[in-house]
Amino acid sequence: MAGEHTALGMVETKGLIGSIEAADAMVKAANVRLVGKVHVGGGLVTVLVRGDVGAVKAATDAGAAAAEKVGELVAVHVIPRPHSDIEFILPKLEG
Repeated sequence: MAGEHTALGMVETKGLIGSIEAADAMVKAANVRLVGKVHVGGGLVTVLVRGDVGAVKAATDAGAAAAEKVGELVAVHVIPRPHSDIEFILPKLEG
């Protein structure tokens, strides 16, 4: 999965538990890689995945549903073919 040729999926939640549930559901639902997370502030956490467009869409749908069950879902977004220049601003997975 070359980074610049794969879709980028994002699920943003309020609270850490929702983001962990979303991340778990996303990697279980489709062939995607967990590539980062961002603590935006004010309790907001965004989890990012990469993969082909169909897999990322399925993963973000599953992640959103999982996050809603345990917390507050704020936003879901998929960029099908992100420009390679955005790689510089994407967070790296910690740990």
